Amino acid sequence: MFQQAGPSDEELLRAMLERDEAAFADLYRRRQGEIYRFALQMSGSAATAEDVTQEVFLTLMREAHKYDTRKGTLRAYLYGITRNKAARAMRNKKEDRLEAAKGPSRGTEGPLEAIQRSQEIRAVWEGVLALPPHYREAVVLCDLHEVSYEEAAQALGCAVGTVRSRLHRGRQLLAQKLRAQAADDVRAAGNRRVRSWSL
Repeated sequence: MFQQAGPSDEELLRAMLERDEAAFADLYRRRQGEIYRFALQMSGSAATAEDVTQEVFLTLMREAHKYDTRKGTLRAYLYGITRNKAARAMRNKKEDRLEAAKGPSRGTEGPLEAIQRSQEIRAVWEGVLALPPHYREAVVLCDLHEVSYEEAAQALGCAVGTVRSRLHRGRQLLAQKLRAQAADDVRAAGNRRVRSWSL
């Protein structure tokens, strides 16, 4: 895994506790992107993800003294805070609409390929969001964020075996959902063809 240059997260946190504002800024720059992506992938809402990310770092500022190095990495601790804040935000903002993730643009794609790719990304995104939260957390952390089982277990407050089990079941459910969606798409395309022939 990529080794972080400069002071560790824990060293930055210690400096932050000694009122070093630059240390907090460094820690924020280092971890803000992945915290935002995790919140977005859990909630499906950019606005919620922005709010959650702010809340996570405000919580860290207020409660940094609660972090215990014996319980895991600071990164896992931040994921745990994010998980709780995102769950609360989703309960409080059920009316937030689903926002599709956009994949990277490909210069060689034609318009039809770009549309198909966008639809595939949306189907996967919707499938992930449809997973029960405990399976979604495992899939997002381990598959999308490439967090180790150990760090995911720390973030989720459960055993490594539980993470493995949830990840396995989450992947199964996601595959079933995507297969069902593909079958629905094939049926819908066939029905459109039949209607066009009868006209």
